Amino acid sequence: MIKSGIYDYINVLDKAADASYLRNEVLANNIANQDTPGYKRKDVDFESVLTRELGKSKYIYLDDKIKEVNLGRLGQVSSRIDREAYGFSYRLDRNNVDPETEQVELASNQLVYKGLIQSMGQEFNRIKSAIK
Repeated sequence: MIKSGIYDYINVLDKAADASYLRNEVLANNIANQDTPGYKRKDVDFESVLTRELGKSKYIYLDDKIKEVNLGRLGQVSSRIDREAYGFSYRLDRNNVDPETEQVELASNQLVYKGLIQSMGQEFNRIKSAIK
């Protein structure tokens, strides 16, 4: 994490990209274990954690919220892996992984990750053009 106000958005985007990358690994692990008896699917929840942190400062500008999250709480904002995302098992072997759903979630998450990386590149380009 870069400790400068100019990189506040980049730090938050970086943290979100890390969480998205972790979610990619967890979803791929779910797909790999789709035939493992008793396996329960896992998922990563970062969006609700970040939304909660940003929502604590309700009536201030987004720039100020991002600055506040960066100053004190970004290190505490972390993704959490839900051990059993759904409490049901529709199969006899007690495995609750639906391969089609996992594939859709994986494709969706890859688009999110790509968008986050592109957003970080745009932020760096803005900084670069401001310095010139």
